[in-house]
Amino acid sequence: MTPLPRSEFAVTERLVYLNHAATGVPPRHTREALEAFTRAQSEGGVLGIFPYELRMPEFRTKISWFIGARGDDVAFLRNTSEAANVLALGLDWVAGDEVILCDNEFPANAIPWLALRSRGVAVRFIETARERMTPEVLRRTLAPRTRVVTVSWVSFADGYRHDLAALAEVAHERGALLCVDGIQGLGAFPIDVRAAAIDAFYGGGQKWMLALQGVAFLYVSDALRERLSVAVPGWRAVADMWDFLNYDQPWVADASRFEGGTANMIGVLSLASSTEFLQCYDRSAVERHVLALTDRLAEGLQRCGATLAAPRGEGISSGIVTFTLPGRDPIELGRALQRDGIVTTYRASGVRVSPHGYNTFEEIDALVEAIAPVRS
Repeated sequence: MTPLPRSEFAVTERLVYLNHAATGVPPRHTREALEAFTRAQSEGGVLGIFPYELRMPEFRTKISWFIGARGDDVAFLRNTSEAANVLALGLDWVAGDEVILCDNEFPANAIPWLALRSRGVAVRFIETARERMTPEVLRRTLAPRTRVVTVSWVSFADGYRHDLAALAEVAHERGALLCVDGIQGLGAFPIDVRAAAIDAFYGGGQKWMLALQGVAFLYVSDALRERLSVAVPGWRAVADMWDFLNYDQPWVADASRFEGGTANMIGVLSLASSTEFLQCYDRSAVERHVLALTDRLAEGLQRCGATLAAPRGEGISSGIVTFTLPGRDPIELGRALQRDGIVTTYRASGVRVSPHGYNTFEEIDALVEAIAPVRS
């Protein structure tokens, strides 16, 4: 038995899908909700979609509870980059201030911070080929002018998982904020952002959260929300968005002030529906299953002579395993697996495998068996 029911995932009917770090697959529960939405709009126009508009607070609350926050703490945005930009553009920087991040961040959580260089903000990298962002490394890297530490919960490239609560504690000791790109962890691993004292947590919904492209969420703590300016305002950012000609309104009190204009409603619905689906199952069981799958994969790959891109162990393993096989081009190998119906991500740096809570040990074994003959 898998902790997420395989019957919910149509992809299992024809593929061994091990690529959630690239794009997840919506469960049947979400697909049916989206079909109902498109039917409502096609049959009723505004009469069909307005009930969904009224549910926006409910949708925000679903995401908030999933991460240990409250509905007022979350905004819906288009993507991870937009969420990072809300933070980067909203803080009151002074020339000489500093941001610290890893040198292997996905661009969505690097480019918005790097753009601050034009405002005199220094950006310093932790060189991950030499050391990872552990609490000890961060403690000796922080400087008096460090304002923000930003990190991916799980590295997209090699699957290294960071200890967010410990990093937040170290950052706060020096007066810095911890801003976390959670896209490669949330959905596979549980998180309580308030218990971990994370200042901002954000990510797109299309990967482990099993939603559509083009929707993301942003959590900001109460204290940080009051420090952020609304750098890209829109008609939905004001206290009463239906009072259209009252241009001088204050911002709405909650985090929805950062949403700006008209929401990607079908995207929001997909994220809320998939969150509702995931909430129905034991999240700790999903975590244990995903780790068991990747442990089995790592062991099988090493028997085949493969090299793993990142160390694995208690607290640092994740749902991502990236590997190379001596004598095989990773792109060629990934394409060969795909021809066999085994879907992964393949780049010059390696083949990346990322199973979810409905995948099976037999599927992991099928991948290992598919590459084993190549070694003989």
